[in-house]
Amino acid sequence: MRHPLGVLSGLLLAAVVLAVLLAPVLSAHDPGVSSLRDAFEGPAAGHPLGFDSAGRDVLARLLYGGRNTLGGALIALVVALLLGVPAGLVAGYYGGWFDSAASWLVNLVMALPAMVVLLASRAILGSDVWVLMVVLGFLVAPSFYRLVRGIVANVRRELYIDAARVSGLSDARIMARHVLVVVRAPIIIQVALVAGIAIGLQAGLEFLGIGSGDAPTWGAMLNEAFKNIQRAPMLMLWPGLALGLTSGALVLLAAGLRDLLEDRGTASAPTRETAAATVRAPATGDRAAAGTVGAPAAGDRAELLSVHDLAVSYASGEVVHGVDLDVRAGEIVGLVGESGSGKTQTAFSILGILPEGGRVSRGSITIGGKEIVGLPEREHRALRGTIVAYVPQEPMSNLDPAFTVGHQLVEPLRYKLGLSRAAARRRALDLLSLVEITDPRRTFGSYPHEISGGMAQRVLIAGAMSCEPALLIADEPTTALDVRVQTEVLDLLRRLQRERDLGVLLVTHNLGVVADLCDRVAVMRAGRIVETGAAEHVLSAPQDPCTRKLLAAVLPLEVA
Repeated sequence: MRHPLGVLSGLLLAAVVLAVLLAPVLSAHDPGVSSLRDAFEGPAAGHPLGFDSAGRDVLARLLYGGRNTLGGALIALVVALLLGVPAGLVAGYYGGWFDSAASWLVNLVMALPAMVVLLASRAILGSDVWVLMVVLGFLVAPSFYRLVRGIVANVRRELYIDAARVSGLSDARIMARHVLVVVRAPIIIQVALVAGIAIGLQAGLEFLGIGSGDAPTWGAMLNEAFKNIQRAPMLMLWPGLALGLTSGALVLLAAGLRDLLEDRGTASAPTRETAAATVRAPATGDRAAAGTVGAPAAGDRAELLSVHDLAVSYASGEVVHGVDLDVRAGEIVGLVGESGSGKTQTAFSILGILPEGGRVSRGSITIGGKEIVGLPEREHRALRGTIVAYVPQEPMSNLDPAFTVGHQLVEPLRYKLGLSRAAARRRALDLLSLVEITDPRRTFGSYPHEISGGMAQRVLIAGAMSCEPALLIADEPTTALDVRVQTEVLDLLRRLQRERDLGVLLVTHNLGVVADLCDRVAVMRAGRIVETGAAEHVLSAPQDPCTRKLLAAVLPLEVA
């Protein structure tokens, strides 16, 4: 019921299907029996929709025609599914020569104009609509193939697939039990879309007079009505309405299914992924224990963030490798490294906002004890702002120039907290005061280009703190600012952390900032944590060459 359009479209589609299945019950007349004396007559007793140009009952032809039209679309769907889905599974799972050959054939079929092929098929195979729908199924099978192959190709290297192989399962069972689960949701959505296409193409053929003669179909009814549109224009209404409502219901149902499945997510794959990562946890834990120096005891403070064996991958390969990281309430942890070391990718993984193509390929991320790897987007959105918040770098680029500062602060407050416009405005002004903006009302009514970079960064911090998060991720929050403003922003972060017992993950390349602000530090290089420990210990006795290099870049400035 959270997706009313999807529910209504599903009910409408069910009503259409039920009506055509119960055609003998709903209409006592034979759709092929004609009475010329009744031609073009309007509604009469027992004939609520009247008669067509041959004196045949319009309601009977509409119901029985729905059987033929929907049945033809079903044939096309079954053929497409039987050809496209298994081929996509095999090609995506095994790759190799079959993948190359199947992809070549699919590209060839997709290059063919569907209507031209159907017209040629009609000339060769005859006008039987069922035969033409088999041909149409062959033409739309590539859409299922490409969808399934793309997903399976990304899934086949997951750890839970390797674990299934090691356990002795056959490839066929792995594809049926593990891989097919991942692709079933997109297949359901694709079925709804392809069904609408099949109905439209079939009706188009029948409308052009390329069909099964006098057999009732919605397209044939449109053809007959169009020929007599000047005498009986209402004959166009009923088949057109049936086609429009059915096709529209399919599209809306597909959209509703997409939204529902995106919100609910498919927990199967991430759960197995996490389980597979857990099998290797002892080695990960040993490495973490060996590399951690001076970390507070687990019982000292509540653990807000725990990252274990995190890996982030793209099509080009893995960019973050086995990262372990913890942030507790009331402490600031610095995540330090050169540009391209994987700091921001790690932060984006925690926030669930990896760029397109990026994914958490293994590992675990818990926020407040809740596992977020594989979490449905709806639930992940609920965490952002209220539990974990984000302060980006380059503040001017992260404010929409088309809206005032006040508007950009008020909207999240109304959406996340359900505040009225007046209450959200008051809270936004309080937040601007909290981040030490001297004239909150003026800033509230200003556009981003009317405020300075330092003030814009304060606005972003105010927005991040608006819903009272427990964990704040600050990604290079002072990079675009001058030295004086950097100091003010760092002092502000320190004050907020102290007053609110806030856990902060500070992503930076500057060990000088770490020395000024952080309790603990983790140093990254090439996607890995190379050194971690208390900030004082790491800065006074760095062990890794990367840490010494970063420290050397700061020390000359401090000496000067």
